[in-house]
Amino acid sequence: MNKLLLIALGGLLAQLVDGSLGMGFGATSSTLLLALAAMNPASASAVVHVAELGTTLASGVSHWRFNNIDWKVVLRLGLPGAVGAFAGATLLSNLSLATAKPVMATILTLIGINLVLRFSTGRRTARGTGAPATPRTLSFLGLFGGFVDAAGGGGWGPVTSSTLMSIGKTEPRRIVGTVNTAEFLVTLAASLGFVLGMWQELTEHLLPVLALLAGGVLAAPFAAWLVTRINPTALGGFVGTCLVVTHLPYLIGLAPALAPYSLPLILATALTGLFLSVRGVLRSRQLTPRRPTGYQETVPPSIHPLATSTTHTKD
Repeated sequence: MNKLLLIALGGLLAQLVDGSLGMGFGATSSTLLLALAAMNPASASAVVHVAELGTTLASGVSHWRFNNIDWKVVLRLGLPGAVGAFAGATLLSNLSLATAKPVMATILTLIGINLVLRFSTGRRTARGTGAPATPRTLSFLGLFGGFVDAAGGGGWGPVTSSTLMSIGKTEPRRIVGTVNTAEFLVTLAASLGFVLGMWQELTEHLLPVLALLAGGVLAAPFAAWLVTRINPTALGGFVGTCLVVTHLPYLIGLAPALAPYSLPLILATALTGLFLSVRGVLRSRQLTPRRPTGYQETVPPSIHPLATSTTHTKD
C-alpha cells in the first residue's frame, strides 16, 4: 500500500511538472516505476501510457479551459505522433529485457541532458499565437517524438515542447497546452500497441496504473493554471538533472573501467546540473522584459549661470 501511495504521489508530481512544462510525465513516472515497483522497461512504459490515457485527457480539458490550445497544431502534431508511438510500442514489446533496459536508460539520460541544456539558456518569451512551425516540421517532430516516447517510456514533451519553444514563434503556454493535448492521440496509439503485445503484464500491474492515473488527474487542473503563472526554467533544469543522475549509475555499470569513479561522476553531474539550472534562471530573468515602476531622469543644466542640475522621478 505504501508503494502505491508513493506511485500516486509520483503521478501527481509528474503531472504537475508535465502540465506546467509540457514535458516530464512519462520520463518521471517511468523512472519511478523502475525504482519503486522493480518493473522491467517495457512494463513500465506500458503502465505509464495506459495511465496517461486519463491524465492527458484531463490535462487537455484543463488547458482548453485556460485557452492554451491551438487545435490545428494538435492534429498536425498528434496524428503523426500516434503513428510513431504505435511503432515504438510494438518495437519495445518485442525487445528482450537485456536489450530494452540499456536502450531505455540511454534515451531517458539523453532526454535529461536535453532538458538541462535547453533550460540552462533561459527561456525566450514569444508572444505569437500562430503555428509554432511549418506543417512538415510538425509532422516530422510528431512522428519522431511519438516513437521516442513509446520506446523510451517518455520523451514526447522533451522532444516536441523544447523544440517548438526553441523556435520561438509561439508563446510557451500555448505550446505546452497544445503538446499536452496532442499527447492524448500519442498515448492512445502507444497503449494499443502495448495492449496487443503485453496484455498479461498490463493486467498484472493494474493497481500501479490506477495509482498513477489518480495522482495525475488530481494535478492536471492546477498544472494548467500554473503554466500561465510561473517561469518553469528552474523546474525544467531540476527534472533534467534528476533523470540524468537516476540513470547514470546503470550506464556507468555498462563500462566496468568507470566503476571506481561512479560516485565522483554522479556528484559532478548533479553539481553541473544544479549550476546550469541556476544559470538558466538568472538568464531567464534577464531575457524577460520588465516594466519599471519608476526611473530617474536627469535634466542637464541650462546655459544660465545660476541654473543647477535637477532630477525628476516619473512613475
